[in-house]
Amino acid sequence: MLQPIITSGTNLYINPSAISVGELRGFTGRGLEVTYVGYPAESSNIDVFAVGLLDGKVRRLTTHPEYADPIDFSPDDKWFAVMDTRGSNRQMFISGMRNIPPITDLISASVTASTRNNGRRRFFQPYMLDYYGDRGSYHGQKINGPGYGAPGSGSINDPEWNGMADPKWAPDSSKLVYWESQTRYPDCGGTNPLPCYPSKEPGGRTYRLMLAKFASRKPNPVPRVAPVPDVVPWGLPYVPGSVDPERPEPPQGNYTLAGKVTGHAKVKIIHLPNTDYIDSVAVTYYNFSDDGKVFLDGFEHVTSRALNTTLNHVDWFSDIRQSGATEGRKNTSEDGFHLEIDVLINKFNANGTLTTVIDGVVYNQPLNGA
Repeated sequence: MLQPIITSGTNLYINPSAISVGELRGFTGRGLEVTYVGYPAESSNIDVFAVGLLDGKVRRLTTHPEYADPIDFSPDDKWFAVMDTRGSNRQMFISGMRNIPPITDLISASVTASTRNNGRRRFFQPYMLDYYGDRGSYHGQKINGPGYGAPGSGSINDPEWNGMADPKWAPDSSKLVYWESQTRYPDCGGTNPLPCYPSKEPGGRTYRLMLAKFASRKPNPVPRVAPVPDVVPWGLPYVPGSVDPERPEPPQGNYTLAGKVTGHAKVKIIHLPNTDYIDSVAVTYYNFSDDGKVFLDGFEHVTSRALNTTLNHVDWFSDIRQSGATEGRKNTSEDGFHLEIDVLINKFNANGTLTTVIDGVVYNQPLNGA
């Protein structure tokens, strides 16, 4: 099975049709597609995808630069609800520049995914999009009202109440239920710059269940699901005792990635000594463009090391300039951006800075521990 990043000789290619499942999330309303969090289509941009069970065709459902994960399709297959950090700007310092090929993600994806939380604090809010997902200027709607209420107010859009997994639709597709948790110590208060607020829920509860009713929509009967074959043509059948199929990483070497419209990128991949594991990825862009609208110049160099099973350390050096329809820059401080983060604990702890500027808007990294 082809991987998201493939090489042939000295050429490197991005394979958007790769079925690369990071975390399985469920099925679409009629069960014809599987939804999952997949390998990024754009660098540092964690999105949700769907793949057809019969044809293996991959659809990218979310394209917003922020982090998307828990998702549920309505039974009538017209809508999906997703928990997303869009609107919080939590991830924009690292993912805000669009159209960067997902090359350094070979070793940085788990780290960029981990910065979405602050310990037990989630920055998720519930959003609803139609069947086709993000496209153009359409990014769906925030289910608990536009914008945010006052922190600590206890309102339905209080940003101190964090969306949790998983949202679920009513059988008639007219209502949605989801639950939230309130930010609490040690993820606020003390030395943490985020203040803690007392709960205004009965009994001081820090969890609450929310029911969204879409009053302008008529309830739809649960559609009949047509029979489909038990065999997934593109899949590998699981037999007890089967060995997981290999997912080969690109060999160590120097490669060229050609822009679909113009320019190219030079890519250098280095493995850890005497292993097949990638240690560092360096990319330099020369007037690179896949769409003829935005162009990339500059470099990015990421080194990643696993300190233990869940703790990662990355050294990140970047200075990418974007021109054309969007003017931007993604750059680190002169001494680089150095981050240690545990994928299970999600506490941000960095030295140096990584900053993204898009059309004059500056996106800074979170404070350590916040």
